[in-house]
Order: sequence, then structure tokens, then C-alpha cells
Amino acid sequence: MSTFDLGSHGIRTKNVLRNAAPALLYEQAILRGEGRVASSGALMAFSGEKTGRSPKDKRVVDEKSTTGDIWWGNVNIKLSEKSFVINRQRAVDFLNTRDQLFVVDGYAGWDERYRLKIRVVCLNAYHALFMHNMLIRPTAEQLAHFGKPDYVIYNAGVFPANPHTSEMSSSTSVDLSFERGEVVILGTQYAGEMKKGVFTIMNYLMPKRGVLSMHCSANEGSGGDVSLFFGLSGTGKTTLSADPRRKLIGDDEHCWTDEGIFNIEGGCYAKAINLSAESEPEIWAAIRYGSVLENVLYDQETRVVDYTSTAITENTRCSYPVEYIPNAKIPCVAGQPKNVIFLTCDAFGVLPPVSRLSPEQAMYHFISGYTAKVAGTEMGVKDPEATFSACFGAAFMVWHPAKYAELLATRIRKSGATAWLVNTGWTGGAHGVGKRMSLRHTRAILDAIHDGSLAKVKYAEDALFGLNVPASCPNVPPEVLVPKNTWADKAKYDATARKLAALFHDNFKKYADHASDAIRGAGPRV
Repeated sequence: MSTFDLGSHGIRTKNVLRNAAPALLYEQAILRGEGRVASSGALMAFSGEKTGRSPKDKRVVDEKSTTGDIWWGNVNIKLSEKSFVINRQRAVDFLNTRDQLFVVDGYAGWDERYRLKIRVVCLNAYHALFMHNMLIRPTAEQLAHFGKPDYVIYNAGVFPANPHTSEMSSSTSVDLSFERGEVVILGTQYAGEMKKGVFTIMNYLMPKRGVLSMHCSANEGSGGDVSLFFGLSGTGKTTLSADPRRKLIGDDEHCWTDEGIFNIEGGCYAKAINLSAESEPEIWAAIRYGSVLENVLYDQETRVVDYTSTAITENTRCSYPVEYIPNAKIPCVAGQPKNVIFLTCDAFGVLPPVSRLSPEQAMYHFISGYTAKVAGTEMGVKDPEATFSACFGAAFMVWHPAKYAELLATRIRKSGATAWLVNTGWTGGAHGVGKRMSLRHTRAILDAIHDGSLAKVKYAEDALFGLNVPASCPNVPPEVLVPKNTWADKAKYDATARKLAALFHDNFKKYADHASDAIRGAGPRV
């Protein structure tokens, strides 16, 4: 078992395992007390205090070569070069105290014309296995000639940042320097920070080359027709793209070029809460040897995972290589998309389960990036909370959202793709009164989109939201297609719909000065 020299990165640790096999990483994780083996064969691990990303602690270094490009504010918070160097040194010094480290060298981007070489340096075996899954795995020959990486991630997450360092908001800090080609992680062991760090890098570099980077899943039909699925966490990107009748391109991150689309990642990152073999058989079967389960509760005797438990977090996760999905398309590249599908989980229960969007509406809803989550309360009805995340992934956008919207408009226009808004949220009332949209109905809607039958039915315009709503859809009851028809209290529906329309309008104000009159006019009629 050979070791790897990290001297060029200022790390002197002698025992460094590079691109270790999953079996070795299992052994190391168990010996080091990092994880346990689930009954399914997956490796279970815990990320400690942080069970999700820490967006308020993310920093981007303010550098002369990039400062004019970046959408500064609450998403991209400025960090001085001096503070970055302090945090980097803190991470390197801590890594130098470890008797063993792991390195994962891999690629971001299946299209070799656009791919990046990524190096991850970490101290947890489970983090190494996670990134082994999420990066594109090089062949032995590629690894031998890997050379200098384009970006290096220093994951010293078990060690805190010094909160007294200038510009720190806590003992957690995730810092990105484009000029140095480096990411530094301190104070969080949540594995998703590494994955999303790579995505953030791609979200800056790809638009510079006229390529649209996207927070979306993608699949391909037998005839080569490609669909993109945009949506925030919990809207169904991973679930709905894992269709046994269609080839999976990827579940979360893609790029759209003049030639078509490509997946950024080598794996999938699925939410595991309430996972079942019946509702999501492809994902269920992928949770086996080589997969990583993060922050799940399990039976101490049988090692059977309780996917319904939120005792640790609602954000339970699983990462696995994309080829664990039987119908994955390898390499993960495809042609021009035919359908662009925006997924929203509308907990207000007022948006139609499906509507067809004009190009202007597509831009409006892309920039808005709407979904709704259920607010947590101890007693009583839980009122929905609207969430707007530009481009369905504002937390990872580096440029102003208008740049991504312009690129999407260009791509849709050139490809002739049709845009759709699909609501996977509530019907018959808001959360607490209505019920979650039937997954069977949502899949029937997607089938009708893919086979072209939904494009041939009659449509009617929703008076408030301006959406084009189909009058019929195969295998979906007609009353379900018009939300108001499913509500017992029609007056309550009207009031709730007006409330949501006003929330859309208020949110879009911050982007209005970058949008055309046509796009501004494509929203709800408040």
C-alpha cells in the first residue's frame, strides 16, 4: 500500500492514502470509529453537530481578477485574502498533526472539453468514500497521469475556524479562492460542503465559457429525448429523474453547452428521509456496499436503518456512484434537451400540478426559483413558508442570477425546448388541510410530457398566475389539474392564491432591474 506526497501543498504527513478502494475505506472508517455497516451494506457515518450546509459561513475571496464578476451579498460573502491565508494555514497546520490522511483525485464534468481536475485532502475515511462516489473516478492510467489539480479542497472540518479571525461569523468557515484554486473547510464535517464547493466552482467557470451550469437532474428517453428537472431540495429532482423507463444522466448538477448536456458528478446524492423500496425502488437498491449513508438512525442489533426517523436530522442523505442506478447512461452526456421541467413543492396548495410556460414565464420562474417548506411548530397547524432561491440554487450561484437566466433563454431558444412548471406539493388545501400530490399522478404527468400527449390537449389560462393549465392528462383525474376544484373552501383558496402571488411579486423586485418588461410581466397579476 503506497503513500502519496502532499509536500507541494505544505502537508508533511507521511501516511497518505490516495484514491483508496472502497473496501479499504470501509476498514479505515470502522477502525477509526467513523462509521458502521448498515444491513444493506452501505457505510453509515455521522457528521457531528452540522447536519446540513452552513450557507452563512460560506466565503468567497475578494480578488482583483474576479471581484467584478461576482454577485456579492448574502450568497457570496466577501473574504479578504489575508483571512483566507489564515484559515488555510490553520487547516494545513491541523492536517499536519494527523498520522494519516486521505486524498481523492477525480474529475468534475463528463465532457472532457470542460472537465476540471479536483483534489480532495481529508482526514475522514468516510469523506474520502463520499467524494470517491461524487467525483468522476479516473481510470488507473488517468490517475497515473493526473498531474497538477485545477482545484484543491482542504477538508479539516473537525477542526474549528478561529471565530476571532476577521470576517468570521462562527467557528465554521467554508472558503473559496478562485485565484489560488483552493477551498478550505473548517468547523463542519457535513460531507455535502465538498460536493457543493465543486459545484460553486463550476458555476463560476462555466458561464465564462458560455456554458450554462445548472442545479438540476436529467434523463433521456429511448428516442434520445432529454429532460431537465430543476428544483430545490425536497421537490423531487432525484426521485423523478430515476425513472426505470429512461436513462439517468444525473441527479443534481449539469451543464448545457452548444453540443448538449453533461453531468458534473460521478455519483448521486439522494435525500433518504421516508425512503422506501415501493416509492423509490432504484434509489433503494442503490443503497448497498460502496454507498455512504449520512446521519441516519439505525437499529443497534440488526443495523437496519429507520428511514422515517428525524431524530438526528430531516436531512438524512445517501451518496452512491451513478452506475448504481441500473439504467444510468455512461458516460453521462446527452444531446439537446426537449423538455425543461421546473419542480416546485407548493405547500400552499394553489399551483396547478402541471402548466406549460411561455419563454418569458420560464425566465420568470427560473429567476424566482420557488418552492415552499413546512414551518416547524410544536403545536397546532404548521403554516407553509415560501422559499425563493434564484435559478433553483442561489446558494451555489456566483454570477448574478440574470446571467444564468440569459444563458437558459439562449439555450431554450436554440434547442426549441418546452418549459413546464410541475407542482409536487399539496392539493385540496394547504399543508395541514390538503394532502401531498400523488407521486403516481406526478409520474403520469411526466409520462404525458415525454410521450408528447400533453402538448396536444386543450389549455386554459389561470387568471391570477397566468399559467397555461391543461384541461386533461392521461391517468390524472381532471379535477386535480385545476387546484381550486380540489378545495372545499373556495374563498380560502382565493385568499391563499392571492397571498402566494403577492409573495412572488415581492421577491421578484430584487431582480426586476435586470429583467425585460416581458419577463417582469410574466409573473402573477397582483
